[in-house]
Amino acid sequence: MQVKYTRIYLSEEEPLLDEIFSYLQQNKIKGATVFRGVKGYGSSGKIREAHFLDLHFDLPVVLEFFDDPQKVDSVLNYFSNKIESGRILHWLAEVN
Repeated sequence: MQVKYTRIYLSEEEPLLDEIFSYLQQNKIKGATVFRGVKGYGSSGKIREAHFLDLHFDLPVVLEFFDDPQKVDSVLNYFSNKIESGRILHWLAEVN
């Protein structure tokens, strides 16, 4: 079965992360996972990383999800004006 796999790069502090994840769950997307990075940077070049003594983090996160290509396209269209350009990768994949 062919699916579209999507990866969105965000940061922990972005309220959009919870909004997207909730939307995926409400629309019964087949699978979604949020990965927390320990270090990373984006287009700003600012490095974000975890330090042992930090009480507050703004670490990079990656939200990944997959489903039928049409369903994923619908999600991406819904959030097209909210997600900054260059933060989304997607490709077709096969599920066994």
